[in-house]
Amino acid sequence: MSAPDEPEQPALLGLDDVPGSTTRARRTPASPQPLAPVDPVARVVLDLQPAHLDREYDYLVPAAMADDAVPGARVRARFGPQEVAGYVVARTATSDHDGRLQPLRRVVSADPVLAPETLALARAVAERYAGTLTDVLRLAVPPRHARVEGEVLAALADGAPEVCVPTGPGFEDVWAPYTGGEAFCRRVLAGQAPRAVWTPLPGLQRAPDADVERVPHWSAAVAQAVRSALAGGRRALVVVPDARDVALVADAIQASGVTGVVRLKADDGPAPRYRAFLQARHGIAQVVVGTRAAMFAPLPDLGLVVLWGDGEQTLAEPHAPYPHARDVLALRSELQGAAFLLGSPGRTVQAQALVARGWAHDVAAPRGVLRARAPRVRALTSVELARDGAGAAARLPTAAWRLAKAALEHGPVLVQVPRAGYLPVVACARCRTAARCSDCHGPLGLRGATSTPQCTWCGRLDATWRCEECGDSRVRAVRVGSERTAEELGRAFPGVPVRVSTSSAAGGVLDRVGSRPALVVATPGAEPVPDGGYVAALLLDAAVATAGTGLATATDAAHRWLAAAALVRPAPEGQVLLVGDAAPAPTSALVRFDASGLADRELAERRELDLPPAVRVAAVTGHATAVRAVVDRVALADPAAVLGPVDLPADGTRLDPEVRVVLRVPVADGLDLARRLRASLAVRSARREGGRVRVQLDPQELL
Repeated sequence: MSAPDEPEQPALLGLDDVPGSTTRARRTPASPQPLAPVDPVARVVLDLQPAHLDREYDYLVPAAMADDAVPGARVRARFGPQEVAGYVVARTATSDHDGRLQPLRRVVSADPVLAPETLALARAVAERYAGTLTDVLRLAVPPRHARVEGEVLAALADGAPEVCVPTGPGFEDVWAPYTGGEAFCRRVLAGQAPRAVWTPLPGLQRAPDADVERVPHWSAAVAQAVRSALAGGRRALVVVPDARDVALVADAIQASGVTGVVRLKADDGPAPRYRAFLQARHGIAQVVVGTRAAMFAPLPDLGLVVLWGDGEQTLAEPHAPYPHARDVLALRSELQGAAFLLGSPGRTVQAQALVARGWAHDVAAPRGVLRARAPRVRALTSVELARDGAGAAARLPTAAWRLAKAALEHGPVLVQVPRAGYLPVVACARCRTAARCSDCHGPLGLRGATSTPQCTWCGRLDATWRCEECGDSRVRAVRVGSERTAEELGRAFPGVPVRVSTSSAAGGVLDRVGSRPALVVATPGAEPVPDGGYVAALLLDAAVATAGTGLATATDAAHRWLAAAALVRPAPEGQVLLVGDAAPAPTSALVRFDASGLADRELAERRELDLPPAVRVAAVTGHATAVRAVVDRVALADPAAVLGPVDLPADGTRLDPEVRVVLRVPVADGLDLARRLRASLAVRSARREGGRVRVQLDPQELL
């Protein structure tokens, strides 16, 4: 995180000195207008980008604003020659500033949208991630929408609603198969704050009053945990990776007899997001279910926070200071005394670390229960494929074709492929050199059988492409996408419906499929929920899923496979076939449905190698001179904790070369590292140092 270079800093009104600045503040007489009779000083957090201005400022409260300038209200105040937006965070009788204060210019809205709990959480997140409070508040509080605000406040005229006790049977006994599951719900019901990392059973659940299994088991378990919180008189927050999961969880919670469920998604647009935010802030919502944007939702009387699928990239905030929903909700559970439940079909090493250090308890089903609920899983490696002869080279090997043909007699079959598109990556047909764009050197791909090669980075069509090594103009497939796979399956199974579920497909991501025979081609995370479950699942290109060099490659692959396998019927009817030579560790985790075992082994290896999350890591990226200046001011005691600088490869998006320095410290020193980086960035801002710098604590590309 770094603030962009700001223009020449104006003199500040009402302040003696700017921290780190040599500009002297101008002193002006206090406003002649009368002041508020009680607590005439407002402490304000202003929306100022420079890091060295990240502090609270005192302003006078005119009498006309006495009732409106309450803590949490949006205001505007004079800062130098400009008027700046901000929030009142406190009202006091006096100020410790020895000069004259300026009055607030106006109150934008008297509605206290910044709750005290949100402010405390934002400060904790800023400190953990070496960010500024202003940056975190931009993530936590959405922009105001006046019409929506008026509607919500009008609905509150009769008073804020209380927490309603759920009605109906709910998903009874859904937590009974888990060791410690029912105890977790009892403690939530009693108003306590247990913490659990949970590995759900595979399969679907029958909703109350339903005649077919249609609800994913994990969503039913989340719904029952939410019921426990509401029955105990507290509210609940559920954060999931995408809009489809929002719908699944919200529907399951409503099916369990819970009312007052509000969905909060940034993709819905400013008005719906602000409406959901205000409904949470004022207690209209009993439960908030949302994507990453909901992790700061200001629910009063919060009793339970739930995070599903913490390994998904969508849960990592792409804007400064780049917090992850897992860490934000863990901080929130501590600050607000709420129960914490983290569930996922796979398990990240970060989640396993919470269990290993005793911060959370492991909640899982015994092996016997798991075997009774899970499908049969088989790995089809090159050794088995060699028996097929020429059929082993087909997109669907003979063994996979036979399994699909037999399964289609009883219901739908899922075919998971790692990539969307037709041929997302191609190479020279003669020498097999990767085909690169002649403009930005990005990889070329094909969108259809007769399409022109197109760059996947800049989008440029390259109709005249020729291989730089041998001069050939023909291309061959390196990675086969969902569209090409669906095309080949249609030829292999004539008369069988083939449906594609990806974000790039014509029909987009499918929510559901029926129980009739069909082939469903989907990318990871886009698998539609089938009525009654899939009869079989074919997980293609397994070697591609484990071919990456990232630290989380193995656990990410297991997560994707286990999420797909969870939608398959139990054995002996349900079968899963992993096709390809994948790495042994994630393959074993899939076959045994042992995500926690894989994460535990990965965590042990990282401890030996001093890799995160066994240590805390900060990545400082940008222009070499600027990076060096920021890192030198951090002054770590151990020189070995500074790794780099390393030149970053060009990716077609950066005009200037960049470097990266990695700072690595023990977990116990992580907060001190964040504070040192934060102070260094404040000095950089005050001195107006040139160049570009970005600081990320626990960056995802290194995890």
